[in-house]
Amino acid sequence: MLPVAGAVLLAVLAAGFLHVTTAIARQSSVDEARPADVIVVMGAAEYSGRPSPVLRARLDHALGLWRQNLAPRILTTGGAGGDPVFTEGEVGRAYLTQKGVPPEAVIVEPEGESTAHSALAVGELLRRMGLRSCIVVSDGYHIFRAKRLLESRGLKVYGSPRPETVQEGWRRWRLYARQAAGYILWSVGVVI
Repeated sequence: MLPVAGAVLLAVLAAGFLHVTTAIARQSSVDEARPADVIVVMGAAEYSGRPSPVLRARLDHALGLWRQNLAPRILTTGGAGGDPVFTEGEVGRAYLTQKGVPPEAVIVEPEGESTAHSALAVGELLRRMGLRSCIVVSDGYHIFRAKRLLESRGLKVYGSPRPETVQEGWRRWRLYARQAAGYILWSVGVVI
């Protein structure tokens, strides 16, 4: 009897994981951008004050949305990631202001060490500012989880994945599966 119950439990867990992974795959290519209070750019690596190619692509996408007047502000996220001088959020702000965004239109969240930590900080910042909606910009595979974490902070969230080169089949699904694991763990109270 016990082996059957274990097999059933394993099948249910596998089905749940597959369901979340498939939802992440579907969300990854959907651009929901529409007018909102702020555009939130999820952090990525920076190199001694310069955005990495991934962060630059996210920032450029957010800049395009801002130029379309979809939001009056851009919020950049991300902590130091081991850099003693720069944070991802501050590097994002510097990049955007160099591209013509007025400094007062850029909000910085410089503490986030993870997606969950950044979402918590963003939720608090936006609550204090009386802002209720955002467009979240990240890589396609990351949008589902980022959206859910921000929505858990009471925000109306629209996903807008940055343009990216298409990953090969198994590599793409590995990214989806990794995000599914992170989302499921967060759903049961494990913050990574």
